[in-house]
Amino acid sequence: MKKVHSKKGRIGSSFDDFLKEDGIYEGVTARAIKRVLARQLSELMQREEISKTQLATRMKTSRAQLDRLLDPENESVTLGTLARAAQAVGRHLRMELV
Repeated sequence: MKKVHSKKGRIGSSFDDFLKEDGIYEGVTARAIKRVLARQLSELMQREEISKTQLATRMKTSRAQLDRLLDPENESVTLGTLARAAQAVGRHLRMELV
């Protein structure tokens, strides 16, 4: 594991470095982003009192597709679906390369 010296004098490596060394950084990051988005969408639905059926209708999709979107373990959701979901709850999906 790569040693990193910080300004505070600690020696160690970052978790990101560990994931990169194991070659799993991108996959782990993508899953984490999907989980956060699913949680945010669920919270918005609850706050705005939007049922799954209502949201599926707003998105012009099936209830089964919405269930896949809300499932934090399901990684097969497309960016288009995420963008439609955001729009259906009055939000915008924002992504950036850093």
